[in-house]
Amino acid sequence: MANAENAWHARRVEEVLRDLETSPEGLDSGTARSRFQEHGPNRIPEQESAGAVLRFLRQFHNLFIYILIVAAVGTAFLGKGVDTGVILGVVLINAVIGFFQEGKAERALDAIRGMLSPRAQVLRDGRQQTLPAEQVVPGDVLLLGAGDRVAADLRLVRAHNLRVDEAVLTGESEPVEKGTAPVAPEAELADRAGMAYSGTLVAAGQGRGVVVATGGRTQIGRISRMVSQVESVQTPLLRQVGRFARHLSVAILVLAAFTFAFGLVVRGYSGPDMFMAAVSLAVAAIPEGLPAIMTITLAIGVQRMAGRNAIIRRLPAVETLGAVTTICSDKTGTLTRNEMTVKSLVTADGEVEVGGVGYAPHGSFTRDGGDVDPYTEPVLAEALRAGLLCNDAWLHEGEDGWWPEGDPTETALVTVALKAGMDQRQVNERYPRDDVIPFDSAHNFMATLHHDHEGHGYIYVKGAPERVLELCTRERATGGDRPLDAAAWHRRMDEIAGQGQRLLAIAAGHASPEKSLLEFDNVEAGGLTLLAVVGLIDPPRDEAIRSVAACRGAGIRVKMITGDHAVTARAIAGQLGLNARDAVAGRQIEESDDDRLRDMVREVDVFARASPRHKLRLVQALQANGEVVAMTGDGVNDSPALKRADIGVAMGMKGTEASKEASEMVLADDNFASIASAVEEGRTVYDNLQKAILFLLPTNGGQAFTIVTAILLGVTLPVTPVQALWVNMVTAVTLALALAFEPTEPGVMQRRPRPADAPLLSGFLIWRVGFVSVLLVAGTFGHFLWMELHGAGKEVERTVAINTLVMGQVFYLFNSRFILEPVVTRQGLQGGRAVLVAVAVLVVLQGLFTYSTPFQYLFGTAPIGGQDWARILAFGVALFLLVEGEKALLRGRVRR
Repeated sequence: MANAENAWHARRVEEVLRDLETSPEGLDSGTARSRFQEHGPNRIPEQESAGAVLRFLRQFHNLFIYILIVAAVGTAFLGKGVDTGVILGVVLINAVIGFFQEGKAERALDAIRGMLSPRAQVLRDGRQQTLPAEQVVPGDVLLLGAGDRVAADLRLVRAHNLRVDEAVLTGESEPVEKGTAPVAPEAELADRAGMAYSGTLVAAGQGRGVVVATGGRTQIGRISRMVSQVESVQTPLLRQVGRFARHLSVAILVLAAFTFAFGLVVRGYSGPDMFMAAVSLAVAAIPEGLPAIMTITLAIGVQRMAGRNAIIRRLPAVETLGAVTTICSDKTGTLTRNEMTVKSLVTADGEVEVGGVGYAPHGSFTRDGGDVDPYTEPVLAEALRAGLLCNDAWLHEGEDGWWPEGDPTETALVTVALKAGMDQRQVNERYPRDDVIPFDSAHNFMATLHHDHEGHGYIYVKGAPERVLELCTRERATGGDRPLDAAAWHRRMDEIAGQGQRLLAIAAGHASPEKSLLEFDNVEAGGLTLLAVVGLIDPPRDEAIRSVAACRGAGIRVKMITGDHAVTARAIAGQLGLNARDAVAGRQIEESDDDRLRDMVREVDVFARASPRHKLRLVQALQANGEVVAMTGDGVNDSPALKRADIGVAMGMKGTEASKEASEMVLADDNFASIASAVEEGRTVYDNLQKAILFLLPTNGGQAFTIVTAILLGVTLPVTPVQALWVNMVTAVTLALALAFEPTEPGVMQRRPRPADAPLLSGFLIWRVGFVSVLLVAGTFGHFLWMELHGAGKEVERTVAINTLVMGQVFYLFNSRFILEPVVTRQGLQGGRAVLVAVAVLVVLQGLFTYSTPFQYLFGTAPIGGQDWARILAFGVALFLLVEGEKALLRGRVRR
């Protein structure tokens, strides 16, 4: 026998409501607040993450670090205590930076999870409200609809054709029919028809239930305590970097071994001296700061995207966004405002045009250019009242204007009724609802049953015009009801649809005073009277029009895939600037084989009456053509296409939890402009990664080959191991890090998309690394030899050489701000705030490195004079001009 805690399924609804001290209308706000304090937020307790010690030790699991540790052990064996201490200090600093960065990344993921937490439709204070699921408490009454994820464990109190997919708990592949009757206490979880459990998906129908368990006390919460899931996603880019690190490490070790052998055998240096030279070469060539720079650049990109309403759920999306070639977008709410507006009301007496746009209830009613008072036309008034009653939406007025609660189409019907002077609450009180048949795609209509206070019964139906006309035998006119003229209505509907308007029909029927339940037979038996056909529009977003143009300029094709009529789709596509000449309907997609569909998607931008299967086939056809596809969706049935697409984009506001889970990115504002912004940010992230790599590698190459050149020529090493480490770390944490904050380059959205299989280092980038490395070697080694010829002393010579290398990097930083574009502009030379701060910090650090006594002791440096600085700065200017000249020569030949 189940205990009281988990036997809610065995109790009658009345008992459950009594025990939870609630009612079918839900809780009041005060009670909800006190229960929230008692039970806490409705979320699954977080799994324990790796401890701080383990996280810290993980930072040493890096091939570059292993090489540095070996170098430290070798220097300690040779009695070089200062060198050993500095190398180990750098290793420790790198681990500390990684430790805190990993903790920051975990906190960022927690924040993103919070942004993506599901929302719930709750009855509070006697009205429907949309709240974060975390605020749901026991005793709340939740409303469920198709596509919703159940936010807590519920005992159902009402169910209409309700079917719930419980595979996450039971493994059953088919959705389960739900009801309100109690079952035996010992019933298995899959047999508890009167329950809906947290985390399951509503597959069809509607219902409402009282919350009996939240958070860790839910069924799925109990499972989570037994299962620890760790999700580790490594992007293709990071895998490329891993391979690059392995290859670079092997190359460094080979070069160090060659240098050691050459100096020992050919030049006759001692073993200890050559070991120190090999250590110097190894630590000089290792880009210790690269992993941290990569992580920080990606993190900044994700943060920037979130600031532009694009929430990245899976890291691969960051880099894939920069390669998107085609965006397949839904129409409603993404390309359009999702503020449906009634523009036409057609009754048997004629057509009435309605003014105003959006949800503000302001606008006129006109016919043939003259004003119409709805209250003087009984048929029009009844149609408006029927649209207000057969409706689950509400329109509220706040400080910032009018805001909707519910479906956009239903809200449009509320708005047009309010334009006519009706009061939504008063009308609902005069004609209270007794029962409802929720809208479902299987029958394409919604029906409600009402009785006024005199006992008269009314059935109101709204839905797809073709379906509603099938249910009607008569039409209502001012002179009375008359037989339905279906042909005339179809002609009128074609005229309205030809203007790009969406159609909805409203009908009415009578019910007996004693009738309290509404059955399908009451509606589908026919005998209804047609009141009106409504024409609605959803105007394009202004920002969407601009974003479509920006995407097309960036070489990205935009395709509209919608369930609307082809005529409506073409009308909106034309306003958006898409190719609206042809619109392919779902039937044509169905009849086309894969080869024909591949040809079709090359030419056509508008697809209408598309089903989920059609969307999936369109994505597959585009990918077969070599396209990198971003696909938007908001429903459970969009999940296959979202999963198949290279970037699945779910709607954060109207999207179901199933669509969000199938996606890589969530739009917080459901706006197409946010997709275009995310693509721009994706290109910026990749640009900044390339800039950081292009900056770091010549630094390491310059130092390493300076040492190699010294060994080959048989002269003193210009750089010691600790000095090489200083240069690597100080430039990485200042100059290279600044490149992660670089803003978007001008013209980034005028480029063609980056090929998805493009290597991390193209031939051009390898050339740039080699070119700048040679310049740094020439300047650093040349200045060192100049000082040696003048007998400056080893400490001064090395200090000059290192400052020459560092200042060359400072000037090269400005070159690196634009990979190919000229930087000799006000914007380029002034730099961003991060660049200027980085240079200022580096100047201070180099001043300490050169003139501070403790630094001189640690790194073997000495003060240098004004003439030395003049030559150093002259080299920096020369390097800057040479790189800008190289850009000018290659600008027209290299494709970005």
